[in-house]
Amino acid sequence: MSLLLLNVLLALAWSALMGNFDPPYLLFGFVLGYFILWLFQKPPRTQKYFREVPLVIEFGFFFLWEIVVSNIRLTITILSPHPQLRPAVVAVPLDLKSEVGIVLLANMITLTPGTLSLDISSNKHTLYVHIFDLDDPKKFVKKIKNNYERRVREILE
Repeated sequence: MSLLLLNVLLALAWSALMGNFDPPYLLFGFVLGYFILWLFQKPPRTQKYFREVPLVIEFGFFFLWEIVVSNIRLTITILSPHPQLRPAVVAVPLDLKSEVGIVLLANMITLTPGTLSLDISSNKHTLYVHIFDLDDPKKFVKKIKNNYERRVREILE
C-alpha cells in the first residue's frame, strides 16, 4: 500500500474518531498521520514520500506567493494613470521531460496574473508565453526556469 493512501486512510480514521469530517479535522489528521508514518518508517528517513511532501507544501506556498505578488504588480500597472505596457510573447526553452510536468508548468504560468501559456512546440522543448508587461525577456525566462520549472522538476522528476 502506498504511503500516501495510508496517510489519507489515517486522516479519515482520525476524523471518524473525532466524529467530524470538516476540512480542518481532515487536514490535522493528514498531518498527524504523516508524522506517525515518518516516525515508524522502516529504513530510517530514506523513503521518497517523506522527501516529497515537504517539497509539495513548499511548492504550494511558493505558487500562492507568486499569485499574490503578480496580482499586486498587475493592479499597480492597471491603476497607474498612463501605463506604458509592453506586451510580448516569449519562447521559454524547457528541460522538463514528462508531459505532466510540462502541463503543470503551463497551467502555473496561465494561473499567474499577467501571463498566459499560448502553445508548446511540437518537439516539446519550447513553451510560448504571453506576458502582459515585459521588461526584460532574458530575466523573464530566467525566472521561469529557476523558480517555476525547477520546482516542478523537483516534485515530478
